[in-house]
Amino acid sequence: MPKIKSEKKTRVHETIAKQGILFNKDFGQHILKNPLISRTMIEKAALRPTDVVLEIGPGTGNMTVLLLEKVKKVVACEIDPRLVAELQKRVLGTPYQPKLQIMIGDALKTELPFFDCCVANVPYQISSPLVFKLLLHRPFFRCAVLMFQLEFAQRLVAQPGDELYCRLSINTQLLARVDMLMKVGKNNFRPPPKVESCVVRLEPRNPPPPINFTEWDGLTRICFVRKNKTLGSLFKQTTVLTALEKNYRVHCSKNNVPLEPDLNMKMKIEGILSNCGADLKRARTMDIDDFMQLLCAFNKEGIHFS
Repeated sequence: MPKIKSEKKTRVHETIAKQGILFNKDFGQHILKNPLISRTMIEKAALRPTDVVLEIGPGTGNMTVLLLEKVKKVVACEIDPRLVAELQKRVLGTPYQPKLQIMIGDALKTELPFFDCCVANVPYQISSPLVFKLLLHRPFFRCAVLMFQLEFAQRLVAQPGDELYCRLSINTQLLARVDMLMKVGKNNFRPPPKVESCVVRLEPRNPPPPINFTEWDGLTRICFVRKNKTLGSLFKQTTVLTALEKNYRVHCSKNNVPLEPDLNMKMKIEGILSNCGADLKRARTMDIDDFMQLLCAFNKEGIHFS
């Protein structure tokens, strides 16, 4: 039995060697090998000849060369120096070479340049932070067409009451219009991932909603920690009350607002929730307007979440 396993392992390594490169699982490297899907993603981005396109994780450049055919410039951000070398070799001596700018490094830690659109097969382990890095990027871009794990994509578009509705859903939908474009099977990648995938289109809301996103994120973080519990019970937790009282005291100090000598944060918060009819609501059924109303009510009373 051990011999069979060893032979199988050897065959796998030989196959990878023939493909020319050992893919690094730590970087979530699954190369999209189906050109039809790449072309469809590019088509859905509605690119213009004058566009600058950002590509996160270009890999060996299968999508990159298709993008270079369509646009003025491609900025490719790649963390793996081996794949950077492959990409450079691929465009060397071609008309595409001057149109390609390669940024070597982690996309989450890199200051992204101006771009009109983003088209990418995203490394799945950075999906959530990357979405918000893109949506909070300024100046605004027109749209992003991105490949994600199927369940992550379903969370992005989930509505109040859906099983997958979560903080990711409402935070993303606050900042962008989100559409699922197509599901993509495992066999369209090399090596195949363990999960199904999906292409999503994000279109940032421009102008953005007139709220502080850090405040919003702090509120939804509390509300969705137990999305099936009532807000009244969530805001009674000692850790929540302590943090909000600290923020309140800082707010009063900075704005020269007299602090109530008999401050009772628990009663103050209960009053706010009750006055706006939110004490018996649950995050899983609340929409963007509900959370905006709640944030406004808290902020009006000097209670902040950042």
